[in-house]
Amino acid sequence: MRKSKTLKKIRDGRAARMCVLGHFIPSYIHHAAGAGFDVIWLDMEHRTFSDNEIAALLTHFHLADIDCMLRPPTVEKTKLYRYLEDGAAGLMIPHVSTAEKARELVAAVKFPPLGERGLDGAGLDANYYLEDAESYPAEANRETFLVVQIETIEAVKNVDEIAAVPGVDGMFVGPGDLGLRLKELDNEGLDLEAVYEKVAAAAKREGIAWGCPAGSPELVEKLRAQGAQLLAYGGDFMTLKNMLDNNGKELTRIYGED
Repeated sequence: MRKSKTLKKIRDGRAARMCVLGHFIPSYIHHAAGAGFDVIWLDMEHRTFSDNEIAALLTHFHLADIDCMLRPPTVEKTKLYRYLEDGAAGLMIPHVSTAEKARELVAAVKFPPLGERGLDGAGLDANYYLEDAESYPAEANRETFLVVQIETIEAVKNVDEIAAVPGVDGMFVGPGDLGLRLKELDNEGLDLEAVYEKVAAAAKREGIAWGCPAGSPELVEKLRAQGAQLLAYGGDFMTLKNMLDNNGKELTRIYGED
């Protein structure tokens, strides 16, 4: 079974190099791997892919030897572990606000004794029945990861209990959703900085990873100093937008247009 580069980095006390993909761009996967990234966060919560497109992309992840942390559009049990069977190295589940929900997710994506994932062995993750059937479940538990997103005020209040759930490998703060809720709802004086500190402390106490998106080198440095190991830095959407913005400005200058 393919070894997870993300988990290797985390277990070594290092930070995984992560970027984001939200479109069907197979070449992006290979370029990210060539640039030294360990993992790509593949977003299916806010982007649409067909099942065949996902299967094709996951094959490219294996060809390029880079992890896919897939954020699914569903928490249906059989669909979650199908993504793992098709080759995802890990899953990141949005809006996990309670330890009970975290335990349900562990049950869905981990084999016994941690969970109740269904056993097949005919997927890309087991090399289509070519893996040792006896060792496959334990290897799958060891080399795939579950990351839960802390995106609600309820999740922040429950973060210690969520972090303590066996089988949860990491927590990922969603500053967009959480920032909206901190602004619009009764947040009891919380702000994002306080949330980062609370999540960092819980992760350290339980020996799991944590992280969030980081939009600048300065923020990467700051969060890494707080112990973050899962920092998403760069992605296809903003890279393309910034490139087109810059090129448009250059053409305005060259053509002498206002």
